[in-house]
Amino acid sequence: MIDIPQQIPTQIRDLAEKNFEQAREAFLGFIGAAQKATGSAEALPSSAKEAVTKAMSFAESNVNAAFDLAQKLLHAKDVQEVFALQTEFAKSQLQAIQSQAKELGESAQAAFNSVAKK
Repeated sequence: MIDIPQQIPTQIRDLAEKNFEQAREAFLGFIGAAQKATGSAEALPSSAKEAVTKAMSFAESNVNAAFDLAQKLLHAKDVQEVFALQTEFAKSQLQAIQSQAKELGESAQAAFNSVAKK
């Protein structure tokens, strides 16, 4: 059986890393603007602001995890390492999303209760 090398040429890897960093910077700029806009929503009750802030934080965390995975994948040595990284990412994201859903549910309930009392 012929062993086909799975190496990525250095120039392509460098270009991918540059594009990756540009995408990360663009995302961070977007998140900063969204957080600023959310913070200025003065009409929202504090519990609703808290829920929105939590949701933004979770979204940022999830996207950062995806960026971290992409960075690791750029440096993977072979296909086996790619699969291992992807499996680890899927497991950790499943746990994170379950925890986030629970927290968001609690925040949404608190926001609803706060609005219902008024």
